[in-house]
Amino acid sequence: MNQLAIIALGSNLGDSLSILREAMQRLESLSDGPILRSSFWQTSPVDCPPGSPPFINAVVAINPFPDETPETLLEKLQELEKAFGRKPKVVLNEPRPLDLDLVAFGNEVRNSSALVLPHPRAHLRQFVLRPLAEIAPGFLLPGQEQTVIKLLASVNTAEQLERIGQF
Repeated sequence: MNQLAIIALGSNLGDSLSILREAMQRLESLSDGPILRSSFWQTSPVDCPPGSPPFINAVVAINPFPDETPETLLEKLQELEKAFGRKPKVVLNEPRPLDLDLVAFGNEVRNSSALVLPHPRAHLRQFVLRPLAEIAPGFLLPGQEQTVIKLLASVNTAEQLERIGQF
């Protein structure tokens, strides 16, 4: 069995719910088998420019194909972002139609200018942990000693999250 790749999805520009639904459908083609999908969550912006609109967030888990690497999957995710109108960043965490973050790729660890795995802040963010806990509560992010559900219970942030629907 392949290792799970965890992908966090976010959108706060355009018809975010439709964008995320379509992105999830397209992510199916990157999986060697069925994908796991969380609910959709409306979340307050974190570390974004003042006045940024709320996000819609979700998480999917895919089974990467045997020849897939974290780097090749990241390239495909970035191409998908561009297909939905993502432009090069002008301001850090600015509003965007689609943001795809590779949170984890099995137990792989990376620390390069192009890719850091696991995502360096995933274990601190409710908008990643809450949807991830729906589909993989026992998942252990590389480098963490607690499962996703335990990390979620210990996160203390001002983030506001509201479940708004399912795929």
